[in-house]
Amino acid sequence: MYQAGLVLEGGGMRGVYTAGVLDYFLEQNLMFANNYGVSAGAVMLCSYLSRQKERSIRIYVDYMNDRRYCGFYSLLTTGDLFGAKFCYDEVPNRLVPFDYETYAAFPGRAFAVVTNVCTGEAEYLPMKEMHTDIQAVRASASMPLVSRMVKINGKRYLDGGIADAVPLRRSIADGNLKNVVILTKEVGYVRRPSSAGFLMRLRYPTRGKMVRRMLHRHEEYNETLSFLDKEEAAGRAFVIRPKKKGEVGRIEKDPNKLRALYLEGYEDAKACYPALLRFLSDTPCAVDKHV
Repeated sequence: MYQAGLVLEGGGMRGVYTAGVLDYFLEQNLMFANNYGVSAGAVMLCSYLSRQKERSIRIYVDYMNDRRYCGFYSLLTTGDLFGAKFCYDEVPNRLVPFDYETYAAFPGRAFAVVTNVCTGEAEYLPMKEMHTDIQAVRASASMPLVSRMVKINGKRYLDGGIADAVPLRRSIADGNLKNVVILTKEVGYVRRPSSAGFLMRLRYPTRGKMVRRMLHRHEEYNETLSFLDKEEAAGRAFVIRPKKKGEVGRIEKDPNKLRALYLEGYEDAKACYPALLRFLSDTPCAVDKHV
């Protein structure tokens, strides 16, 4: 296990790209001491750290068209576009069982990035005991406008991508001198200002700090990408991301498109793996090269 950071961007259903990358990592027994997931990135971390290869893509493909999983039926009946009970109880505990024991044995650390709706600031909640910490994953993936706020320890949270879409600086602050960053946006992507300002103010009239953070998210995101470019040029970051804009949207129902993006992530990871090992070659490891 490398003493380095793994940083996973969100992106809704585009997270299947990350699932493909992580499944290749699992084949190579490549693990990291510190892991940070945002929204879909936090969801993908679960199957990766429980070492359940292909679990994420199976869930997406098999259940995306189940109205309990995602869609307006779920939104109208539960208040969540992605049905919370189905996604965070029915799926992991019955339909596609989650390996809680293997996950708990992981010796490193994992964090779900969430946005505090009162302060508008990012928080980094531990993902350790997943019977309870699954709520941190749910909060991280709760998209604004189409999800209920998630209450944890008296605080209310929404999607971590609002406040820290690519938590590279947090990883550096935690002492990770090298970081592997998986993005779901293509090379050259530039985030544009949100068009949902009116809806955000209408939906969250008493959450001014969070709304302002949302409306300025494009500025913070683009600045973070510039910072990431500098870290990559300095040899402190290794970035894996799609080479071109894909056809998969944040909410995608076509299983063929989902599989294609998953395979793209897998093949990209495979192609860059020798370079990745060179990048990590002088990074301390817990035991030998891999655990």
